[in-house]
This record gives sequence, C-alpha cells and structure tokens, in this order.
Amino acid sequence: MSQTQIEKLRDFMSVSTIARSRDLTKIGVSATTISRAVADGELMRIGRGVYQLSDAEIDTHATLIETAKRAPNAVICLMSALAYHGLTDQLPRAVWIAIGAKDWKPNMTYPKIRTVRFREPYFSSGVESHSIGGVEVRMYSITKSIADAFRNPKLVDRSVAIECLKSALEDRKASPSELANAARTYGAWNTMKTYLEALTSNG
Repeated sequence: MSQTQIEKLRDFMSVSTIARSRDLTKIGVSATTISRAVADGELMRIGRGVYQLSDAEIDTHATLIETAKRAPNAVICLMSALAYHGLTDQLPRAVWIAIGAKDWKPNMTYPKIRTVRFREPYFSSGVESHSIGGVEVRMYSITKSIADAFRNPKLVDRSVAIECLKSALEDRKASPSELANAARTYGAWNTMKTYLEALTSNG
C-alpha cells in the first residue's frame, strides 16, 4: 500500500529537524498538502519555505541546520562555533559564518547571518563536519575557533576569547599543547600566549 502525502511528510520530518518546501516536493509532497498541514497545526512555518513539526522540541541548533542547507560552502565560525562547542554562554543573535576571500556572500533572510571573510589558510583549515538533526554542518574545531577569536579582536571581545580558552582547559576539551599549536598555526600565538601561560601556570 503506497504512502499518502501526509504520511510521507511525517516520515520525512521524523528524521529531519527542519525541512524546506523543495525538500518535501522532491519526495512527492505537494504545496497543497504542506499548506493543509500548516493550517491543521501539524506543521509550523518558521521561515520562508522552511518548516518544522509543531510539536517538535525546539532545536537550539535549528538555525545552524538551516544555514548549512542554504550556504553549504560556508563554515560556522567565531561566536556561533564557540557557543556550539559549549565554550561560552553567550548566544549570538545571528549565525556567524566564514566564507573565502573571493566567495559570493550568501543572500539570506532566514536565518539571520553575520558573514566574515577568511583568507587562506584560515578559511579551509580546521574544518569539522558535525551531524546535527541529520544534516552535516561544517564548523571550525574548538582549537581553531579559539585561535580565531584571539586573532579577530574587532569581532570577538577579548574577555569572551579568554572565557572560551578557560572553558576549554577546565572542561578538558583541548589540551594546552593543542591550543598552543592552533594559536601558532592560525596567527594568534602572540595574543594568546600570555593568557594560556597564566591559565596553565598552576597545572
């Protein structure tokens, strides 16, 4: 027995935190069925052509997922990466993404994004792939994100960078040597050195 469109929609949404209308269209769910699901309160429209199950637990990383879908070549960076890695309690109002020096800047109304340009080797290095809600999200590693924070004082307040460095050490998310190596690799050693030495002097 073939599935109805609403059954296809439910199956898709059970494994995907967020869906775009074109994702649903590809699996045979019409715009009419989507509209009916919204009207019935089963589906919630959270952005232009972007939907989530109404009774789904709100995913704090939903904006990261949607950003990854809409800007697959960008990399989650700075405040958004630091927050995802659990290094700071500060939640950014926009998703921070890095693009290459000559890349086109994504044109997005949802989610709200803050775009920074990284030249090489800073853009392509230190990138990890995290599976969030069934979507692969490109993001800088803990050590790279901290080095970037120290390297870009105009973008990340120094007190926040120090907080993240301290959190990484206290929670053993990165070792002093790993942090030092990243700082040297990504041009942040001169600014991070004093703080790293102070935080590890009693270790």
